[in-house]
Amino acid sequence: MSKTELTDDGRPADDGQEGVPGVGRVEAFSDGVIAIIITIMVLELKAPEEAGMHHLWQLWPIAVAYVLSFAYVGIYWVNHHQLFSHATKVTNPLIWGNLALLFTLSLVPFSTAYLGEQHFSRDATIIYLVTMLLPAIAYGPLQRAIRATGIAGPAADRYHRRGIRKTLVATGIYVAGIPLSFITPWLGVAAATAVAILWFLPKSPMDAWFDQK
Repeated sequence: MSKTELTDDGRPADDGQEGVPGVGRVEAFSDGVIAIIITIMVLELKAPEEAGMHHLWQLWPIAVAYVLSFAYVGIYWVNHHQLFSHATKVTNPLIWGNLALLFTLSLVPFSTAYLGEQHFSRDATIIYLVTMLLPAIAYGPLQRAIRATGIAGPAADRYHRRGIRKTLVATGIYVAGIPLSFITPWLGVAAATAVAILWFLPKSPMDAWFDQK
């Protein structure tokens, strides 16, 4: 058995920094939390007690809010998976950054239900945009933590550069959507939809700018 290297105070040299297996555990935990978040949103889709398409049609705000939020959570899951593919060790900034991101995402079911139940009212739209803004803010520290200790190289640099710039643009759109919601809530919803399209499309005209050094 190889001897474990110790620091000057007698602790293991890699204390608190798990390797790739630890990264897998964090990612598996995150996958479970995201799955629960989606499940909670699904449970808010309650069928009407009365028969007839008229009563079913009245649920359109709830259905639209669910589809938009499902797209958001799905986008975060995909990007979270891609981000963690660059991680090589578990550090305290990574753990706490990941928990902060999961906490902000856990608020999505509430704001989604409120947006649908209030039929996209101004206040509900603003709350929804704020809820969408929080994960965008939390994603930054997590990406910086992984970039500092993860895979290095030209390809990794391009990935992180593109992700950071997209996050900044998305944050700006969310912030702009809040005052626009005072004009009409649909402008706020349009801002939220624009962010989803920005991340959903595999290639967009802005990608050339995102890739610039």
